[in-house]
Amino acid sequence: MTDITRSRTVICRLDELGDPDSRGMTVTHGGQLHDVFVVRRGGKVFGYRNSCPHTGGPLDWVPDQFLNLDKDYIQCATHDALFRLHDGECVAGPCKGDSLAAVPVIIEAGDVVMLMDTLDHS
Repeated sequence: MTDITRSRTVICRLDELGDPDSRGMTVTHGGQLHDVFVVRRGGKVFGYRNSCPHTGGPLDWVPDQFLNLDKDYIQCATHDALFRLHDGECVAGPCKGDSLAAVPVIIEAGDVVMLMDTLDHS
């Protein structure tokens, strides 16, 4: 049997996130700081790096505000690119067809837990 250890970080309690809602944070992994965020929609939570594929800049201009006004897309504050919540693919804007770098999250005992190992590869 193979024992796989994954580096995990509790981001917040699930009940602290509205539906839909988003939250950004800086996490430490591998001795480096990483800006990431999570979005909740319909009982599911998705995690991404806070970096637009177009410019590499952060997506939010106000802390924790990653969603457009209707809260149905992630929106880049710089060029208004729109990304789908469930897979991070850009559907409108200068980086259409590109995707945000996903960071897996799970819900465990009511906590939103980010699986950090993917930060080593993206």
